[in-house]
Amino acid sequence: MNKTLISLIIAGSAITMTGCKEELSTSGNSSLTPIVVSKEDAIASVNGQYISKTSLDTLEKEIAQRSRGQSFPREKLVDELIQRELLIQDAIQKKLDQTPEYNEQLSTVQKSLLSQAAVQSYIKANPLTDAELQTEYDKNIAKTGDEYKARHILVKTEDEAKKIIKELTKGADFTELAKKKSTGPSGPKGGDLGWFASGQMVPPFSEAVIALEDKKFTTEPVKTQFGYHVILREGKRAQTPPPFDSVKEQIRPMLQRQKVQTFLTTLRGQAKVEIIEQAPAPAPAAPVAATTPGNAADAVTKTAEQVTTDAGKAAADTTKNTTEALKEKVTEAITK
Repeated sequence: MNKTLISLIIAGSAITMTGCKEELSTSGNSSLTPIVVSKEDAIASVNGQYISKTSLDTLEKEIAQRSRGQSFPREKLVDELIQRELLIQDAIQKKLDQTPEYNEQLSTVQKSLLSQAAVQSYIKANPLTDAELQTEYDKNIAKTGDEYKARHILVKTEDEAKKIIKELTKGADFTELAKKKSTGPSGPKGGDLGWFASGQMVPPFSEAVIALEDKKFTTEPVKTQFGYHVILREGKRAQTPPPFDSVKEQIRPMLQRQKVQTFLTTLRGQAKVEIIEQAPAPAPAAPVAATTPGNAADAVTKTAEQVTTDAGKAAADTTKNTTEALKEKVTEAITK
């Protein structure tokens, strides 16, 4: 038997717990609830206990998900289900299903399934309408603002940047200087950063680009945590938002989470909640390591930490985080 397959099935006990439709052996005085399986619907029998075709189909799908699309011969899956049934029967014979540890774990799984069922029931009873999706699109996606096209030369010191500015003032070609002197990954491309929204870049860089006129370069070095930049703005244009239909399904899960959050807030408001034990204070955050250049925006794209800081309390607001994530996807789609 393939060891990878065994680890996926036996170590991943969630397959058994979350399957729900799979039959359970009831030999002896088991506390498990039986699911009747007829011989016609079975793929195998173990000591008189039938294993259903449905359990095989469910296992096949779950294995494909867990192994990222890798498939296994059905006969091996049948062997695994047989081994699982043998283990279940052995555990029941030893009354392991009557131990406090087992009952505690079973209770935890049941509570998890019930909470998931409550959320799924609410979503089913409160489906999103196209009008709601359109409203969100119009509010947060259709109004995209401007984007800019720029080149830059990144160097380590202010003096180096000032020397480059002097050369440009005398008529040197920006693209050629970038190829020779820029330390950023865009250097070989003449410092070309392509089109980007102002929010995609760290504030000092964005502010400098916005303040420039087209075809003009900065007359003073622009300092960021990555070094000193000399920036040439090549163009400005209004962003064209993606069509509603192309992002409709990206909007849906975000709005569903908003609805569920509202549902949970309502439930809590109607409940009597008492905190018995306060959670311990969180440990101080570890220092953030220095960021090194190397991304597609040539090390001027915001880090995740900077985005969180700029958004204020966005990290503590699930809905706002989701909206920002969606906007990033949309911006990425626009700039491609």
